[in-house]
Amino acid sequence: MGACTGMTEIITTLSANFQYLFVRYALIVGVLIALCSSLLGVTLVLKRFSFIGDGLSHVAFGAISIAAALNLTNNFLLVLPVTVICAVLLLRTGQNTKIKGDAAIAMISVGTLAIGYLIMNLFSKSSNLSGDVCTTLFGSTSILTLNEAEVWLCGILSILVIAVFLLFYHKIFAVTFDEDFMAATGVKAKTYNLILAVIIAVVIVLAMNLVGALLISALVIFPALSSMRIYKNFKAVTICSVIVSVVCALLGIFIAILASTPVGSTIVAVNIAGFLAFSMAGLIARRA
Repeated sequence: MGACTGMTEIITTLSANFQYLFVRYALIVGVLIALCSSLLGVTLVLKRFSFIGDGLSHVAFGAISIAAALNLTNNFLLVLPVTVICAVLLLRTGQNTKIKGDAAIAMISVGTLAIGYLIMNLFSKSSNLSGDVCTTLFGSTSILTLNEAEVWLCGILSILVIAVFLLFYHKIFAVTFDEDFMAATGVKAKTYNLILAVIIAVVIVLAMNLVGALLISALVIFPALSSMRIYKNFKAVTICSVIVSVVCALLGIFIAILASTPVGSTIVAVNIAGFLAFSMAGLIARRA
């Protein structure tokens, strides 16, 4: 009886919150970002570039700081091009024998994070600098302050990312597993790496509104790793990763609404719980 009452209260609370436009916006953007992140996550994990999301998110943070210092009303116009350029540089530098991929990511990640915070301190006119930095890093409130234009922009860019992934699916598959063989057969692997870098950058910039700069890697890594506990086929892993990511995003937003917790951190916590559940299921399946 008590369980039924509690469930009824939860449904009533959620229904009441869904009447607010900003909650519906958060759900739409959350699902789209989770979908795009999970599509690319499998490729990045298999290419040993899992932390490129972390590095690019710090780049985006630095770009946001510069935009704030320049008093730009729409920082997206600066943040996206800067992040795309750095994504291309990261993937190319990562293939350099002198500077390996993890070192390149570490350099750009730490450097841009430090410069961004320095710029914010020197030029910010905000009376709540600590709050602005916290929101940018952890995405605590930005997902709940989206306007209609930002939702439309997120929708258009998400559709483009999904379309590019589906259009070049076989090429991305080839780049993921055997880039050298792909190049040997006459296919320009660098071109598809460039496409991959651009759509990664777009997803990272979009995801900052959901989980903030410091937690973006979780959206990329956890759904892919969770799916790999059960499936071994690339296509099956990708499809499962998409489902896991979207479900975790929805559950995270619902829990954040009910418990009044930060949206980004809650989504990441749900992803962690999902990974543990899939790990247990995979272990049981192997033993059986």
